[in-house]
Amino acid sequence: MNLEYFIAKRLSSGKGHKNSISAPIIKIAIAAITISIVMMLIAIATGGGLKKKIREKIAAFNGHIQISTFDNNRSDVSVSPIYLEQDFYPEFKNVSGIQHVQAVANKGGIVRTEETVEGILAKGVGQDYNWSVFEEFIVAGRVPNFLEDRSDEVLISRLLSDKLKLKLGDTFMSIFLRDNDPSKMPNQQKSTIVGIYDSGFEEFDATYVFMDIRHIQRMNKWEDNQIGNFEIFIDDFDAIDEKSLEISGKTFSLLQTTTIKDKFSFIFQWLDLFDFNTALIIGIMILVGGINMITALLVLILERTTMIGILKALGANDWSVRKIFLYNAAYLISIGLFLGNFIGLGIIWAQDKYRMFKFPNPKEYYIEYIPVHISVTAIVALNIGVMILCLLMLIIPSYIITKITPVKAIKFD
Repeated sequence: MNLEYFIAKRLSSGKGHKNSISAPIIKIAIAAITISIVMMLIAIATGGGLKKKIREKIAAFNGHIQISTFDNNRSDVSVSPIYLEQDFYPEFKNVSGIQHVQAVANKGGIVRTEETVEGILAKGVGQDYNWSVFEEFIVAGRVPNFLEDRSDEVLISRLLSDKLKLKLGDTFMSIFLRDNDPSKMPNQQKSTIVGIYDSGFEEFDATYVFMDIRHIQRMNKWEDNQIGNFEIFIDDFDAIDEKSLEISGKTFSLLQTTTIKDKFSFIFQWLDLFDFNTALIIGIMILVGGINMITALLVLILERTTMIGILKALGANDWSVRKIFLYNAAYLISIGLFLGNFIGLGIIWAQDKYRMFKFPNPKEYYIEYIPVHISVTAIVALNIGVMILCLLMLIIPSYIITKITPVKAIKFD
């Protein structure tokens, strides 16, 4: 039997413990641990949720990794075509962790109505396009059907439709300059709105119009097997840099590979700040919880001075006595962790399901509500980390037990 654990258990479960002088201080310490773990869970979940949601929105318009010619030079407009016949299309078999590969082509144009004119970026997509990433963005209508002959159906953003004063079912004319000879009459394209989306990402919503890729091929005088670039979706975003290098090594030397982290570096640099803020909150909360536990431990030691003297008189060494109080502290911390996890994860679940809390200015965060996301690994790591760090913080204060002598402790009142 572990004697120190047995004594610590009797101390924490005894009736006198609840009515002792240290009881209120212990409750405050448990409350501090509870509040700290709630704050840490919410900080991790909101930071991770916002990063995940923004990454998903950027990837929905661009894929995780793009393969294009060097002539495009990271331009949104497709300048030089790529042949569709590639070893990595339609399936990238040489690289693991690839979720989907799709062929697209972009072309800049202008939409002119009787009342206004707006610039657009026509994104030509085909039968291989992964519309599932757009399902949550559709606010009216449906996605275009490009399975049959060349279709005039388009998907337009709510922001752009409001500017153009167009609604579901309306038709409009768009104008595209001829890239090979801008002096000639521009191409005109009649389109019908069959769907309206709202991603909340104003930078994309203001320009992107989804249409049949065959219209882009026709206007650019490309062949049916020529496209602008390939968009690749991967399973693990955290491995995007490694996958980009691996993909680059498996593709033709005249093709370049670009990640959305490179293309939208300013956004991802902003997202990286969330990690620092989350780490700062965790550090502060652990410090607050640890200080409260130190106070509770010192009061417990003061309250049990006579018991410490008796144990030492019976032959217990200093470390054995210190372990009793550390076991007791671990028990109190575990109560705080349990309550904190119960409350914190409950709030996170409710926010994920009901979206109760919203941003006061959604445009600044590209999303209306506060998203949450936390992994089981993060929860387990956080709880273990808090327990270990708090106990480490208590080891030094418990050193005061070594200064207590049996004779004076037994006489202590």
